[in-house]
Amino acid sequence: MWLIVGLGNPGQKYYFTRHNLGFRVIDHLSGELSIPLNNELSLLAEWGKGDWNNHKLILAKPQTFMNLSGEAVFRLKKFFRIETKKMIVIHDDLDLKFGQIKIRDKGGDAGHKGIKSIIESLGEEEFIRIRMGIGRPQNGLKSQDYVLADFDEVQKRDLALFVDQAKEAVIIIIKEGIDRAMNRFNRRL
Repeated sequence: MWLIVGLGNPGQKYYFTRHNLGFRVIDHLSGELSIPLNNELSLLAEWGKGDWNNHKLILAKPQTFMNLSGEAVFRLKKFFRIETKKMIVIHDDLDLKFGQIKIRDKGGDAGHKGIKSIIESLGEEEFIRIRMGIGRPQNGLKSQDYVLADFDEVQKRDLALFVDQAKEAVIIIIKEGIDRAMNRFNRRL
């Protein structure tokens, strides 16, 4: 069984922000794979369970706000008895240019507070991450304001394709393995 988690902040106020790319990918996967998410917020997340291509999947959007994402991820992992290496976490990344995707199978938090919370809650860091580049803020804008702002008009034109590529990265990891996905997406950097 796979646990696929998109990071973000709950509420319509945040949905279109850079920090909520993970939520957008989960919503796209939910539609594409016909795995609806419930709105009961059990396990501190919106989540859905389904079968796809002979794999059991849990799609989840933590509702604990970004900096406490680990609380929801820990509960989901424990409740469904998911192996850490079968977890995929999708998140925004300031260190990559907008539109770039990088896949890692372990590592530190690289300053991302949602990833830091997950590592602290799990007590381990060997889960798969799909890092989605949002670039660094320009004109002296603080990082915290930048991630909670909407994409600019140029980025909005490419956003649907970017989200679709991240969805494709998830599918390749599950169907063909992380090495195949890393070879395909990490070369683009």
